[in-house]
Amino acid sequence: MALFGKDNKKTTQAAPAKTEAVSMQDLYNEVPAAKGKAAKQSATKAVDAKTHRVLVSPLITEKATNLTTENKYVFIVDRDANKIAVAKAIQAVYGVSPVSVNIVNVSGKRVSRGRIRGQRNDWRKAIVTLKKGESIKIYEGV
Repeated sequence: MALFGKDNKKTTQAAPAKTEAVSMQDLYNEVPAAKGKAAKQSATKAVDAKTHRVLVSPLITEKATNLTTENKYVFIVDRDANKIAVAKAIQAVYGVSPVSVNIVNVSGKRVSRGRIRGQRNDWRKAIVTLKKGESIKIYEGV
């Protein structure tokens, strides 16, 4: 796959071949209606640019630590993240492919400081299940 066409005067370089497994996103074919290679490339760049911001942090609680015996790991994720994006981010950051991803919306608690009342931000957590024998080293030094 060349980055520039033959008609263009710029140097043509072949991009390294990526081998990706077929994901749910490929099945749903979320490529915009625009035609041509340029539209498909811009759509994939937009998805890849957001991938690194999907995982906010691992959630380290007593309950989440007990879930590691079942090969389940809990992460705080972006509010706009979906299961496909979380699975791709886990694959990119930790190098393991999850078997399943469950997402839970958590409502922020109502808090008061004297007369001032408010509410903490809503957030989202993802429970990622891995294959037997695979693990993520997120609890080192805790």
